[in-house]
Amino acid sequence: MKNSLKSFLIFVVVILAIGAVFSFYDIQKAEEESISLIELSNSIKADKIEKVDIQGNQLSVEFRDGTIKKGQKEREESLTQTLTNLGVTSEELSRTNIEISDESGLGFWAITLLPFLIPFALIGFFVWFMFRKVQGANTKAMSFGESKAKQADKNKKTTFNDMAGAVEAKEELDEIVDFLKNPQKFIKLGAEIPKGVLLLGAPGTGKTLLARAIAGEAEVPFFHISGSEFVEMFVGVGASRVRDLFKKAKKSSPCIVFIDEIDAVGRQRGAGLGGSHDEREQTLNQILVEMDGFDNKTNVIVIAATNRPDVLDPALLRPGRFDRQVVIDLPDIKDRTAILELHAQNKPLKKDVDLKIVAQRTPGFSGADLRNVLNEAAIFSARKDQSRISQQDILNSIEKVMLGPERKSHIMSKEEKKIIAYHEAGHALVGHILPNCDPIHKVSIIPRGRAAGYTMNLPENDKHLHTKSKFSDDIAMMLGGLVAEQIVFSESSNGASSDLKQVTVLAKQIITKFGMNENLGYRSFGQGEGMIFLGKEIHERKDYSEKTAENIDIEIKKLVDSCYQKAKKIITENRETLNKISNTLLEKETIERKEFEKLVGKKKV
Repeated sequence: MKNSLKSFLIFVVVILAIGAVFSFYDIQKAEEESISLIELSNSIKADKIEKVDIQGNQLSVEFRDGTIKKGQKEREESLTQTLTNLGVTSEELSRTNIEISDESGLGFWAITLLPFLIPFALIGFFVWFMFRKVQGANTKAMSFGESKAKQADKNKKTTFNDMAGAVEAKEELDEIVDFLKNPQKFIKLGAEIPKGVLLLGAPGTGKTLLARAIAGEAEVPFFHISGSEFVEMFVGVGASRVRDLFKKAKKSSPCIVFIDEIDAVGRQRGAGLGGSHDEREQTLNQILVEMDGFDNKTNVIVIAATNRPDVLDPALLRPGRFDRQVVIDLPDIKDRTAILELHAQNKPLKKDVDLKIVAQRTPGFSGADLRNVLNEAAIFSARKDQSRISQQDILNSIEKVMLGPERKSHIMSKEEKKIIAYHEAGHALVGHILPNCDPIHKVSIIPRGRAAGYTMNLPENDKHLHTKSKFSDDIAMMLGGLVAEQIVFSESSNGASSDLKQVTVLAKQIITKFGMNENLGYRSFGQGEGMIFLGKEIHERKDYSEKTAENIDIEIKKLVDSCYQKAKKIITENRETLNKISNTLLEKETIERKEFEKLVGKKKV
């Protein structure tokens, strides 16, 4: 509707513009000075005429002073006869240069027919334009079921050298590259290469980049599409696009088809409101059928990526479809260092920059997070008109990525500042004294994001397994801020709400998920399947009785209370150290690790 209205308005504007040009031409023509035959004859008698140009019945009279006037002769008689009748003698006529030029046929017909043809031509153009729009819409409607997969640019090739870390994943996928390059090597031995590869990993770990690298290493075409691009409101469109995608892939064989976020279309069937007939499930069925249709000679590898493998339909994961599942973990300290070095290649760094220290401060960061850290550091340096990126810029960017930007405009009263200082000092003191807590790297009362202050404790090495004593000490550290407020001010503030939320979640996991409670036994609770709505759980189905639920609440409270008492004892016995930390925070606002250890001593592990 909007396009039709726009076309109509363009047509009206063109008509008005043409009309304005013609009217301007007519006005100019009307303003030209004319001459009558009597005036022409008198001027010839007075020898004022230099030349008379006759074209048809039109006269162009040029005077000796350079003036030009237009006139018209009689149709029935020649100009000479008319002037003779008006008393002009032959001698007077001989003094005037009279030229006759024939009117061209094209000019005659143009002048005669153009006023009629132009409106019809404009109307015809408008009709053609509208029909063209309608035809374009019909063409789009006919191509609605075509795949929206994009083929990667062959000139912009990505290889394994363009990504750091994920060593095990690269080794696992080398076989795919080898098969695409030398398929006969495997076929001779009767080996069947996996038809599908499922990349599993947290967001930002490089699943898409890894899929591009496989295609770049094998030097084959790479088709990429998102799972959400299959599904439309019209039933059958998704299945049609799947068929078209695999048809294109087979024509370009050998090649790689990459489906990103496959959980958008590959969720477990029967979980939606439409039963087994909704559009998403028909699309999934078509994907399953197409993958079954591959043979050993097709040489089309389907690679899919997701960070939600728990919601995928079991039919996708059976042998013959996504045979191989490659897990891409978050990078460890060694991989983080390599990733930082890769992304720092095109960034000018100062000599004081140590990327190993940056890697130590970023546990749990994905490759995308690390790239973002260096990008934020470059922005920090550009704001300060620096030619190179410093170590402090990178460390500041880590805190920005983790907590948000500094809220410099947030002005706190002295009372609030004091409460925050003691709160963060409580976290830092308890975390420093408890042996299982990670070392304190930084304490600050500068607001960042939603946090009024923060205490940063980071592990010396990456950890994958945690004991009950480790969890218990972490809970005690989380409660350290609340305990410090209660001891110093005899009441607590709402600043501990985020800490209490984390304490509750961790305590519940210890009791119900990790089986770390002797009274309830070594089992997990609440792992039964819940009600599913559009592939997402609404509530968790209890696999335990109400009495057990009551016992779970009691054990959670016991655990939290014991950690609270642990934190309270530490802060009470080290009140002077608490005051020392908080006073330093009020004075400097930020304490780094070296200065913190000067105040409280080295951490005992």
